Amino acid sequence: MIRIIDKLFLFIYSIAIGIISVFIACIGFNWIQEDDLNDMVSELYGTDSLLITTVVVGFILLLLSLRFFIVSLKRSSSSAPSIDQRTDFGDIRISIETIENLALKAATKQRGVKDLKARIQASDTGLNIILRAVVDGESSIPSLTEEIQKAVKEHVEEIAGIPVTNVAVYIANVIQTGTNKSRVE
Repeated sequence: MIRIIDKLFLFIYSIAIGIISVFIACIGFNWIQEDDLNDMVSELYGTDSLLITTVVVGFILLLLSLRFFIVSLKRSSSSAPSIDQRTDFGDIRISIETIENLALKAATKQRGVKDLKARIQASDTGLNIILRAVVDGESSIPSLTEEIQKAVKEHVEEIAGIPVTNVAVYIANVIQTGTNKSRVE
């Protein structure tokens, strides 16, 4: 939403600066005579409503200038969060979303896992992967979570080349499997 508002402000600001630039160019090319310019300035100072409008427009343009100055100094947050590595050949950037997908891919291969969500936290020592899972309840939860942890750690480290310090598995629920036997009478 803020980006849309900034784009609207930039559009308005560009039009205002464009109009001011054309006016200044007209003065420079002497297309507006000195007498006409003096009349405009006299009318501006003679009418309170025009004077107030000029002050408001100037203040708005100043605020927009400050806003765009601050935005230009901020580091762009539009790029997706990533993990950066430097090699002999250059820089490597792997998005957090890629690591999440790798973790989910490894975890879904385990039997008994029905629904998964992943969250990745990067630290100086490595990755901290948090998985939220729904299981079918057919197998032992401690052994299943251990298999998930091992598979995710090995898969992410092998594919991404980034050390995984911790894989936390949170079992959110156990779902009922559709193995209800129907009664025959």
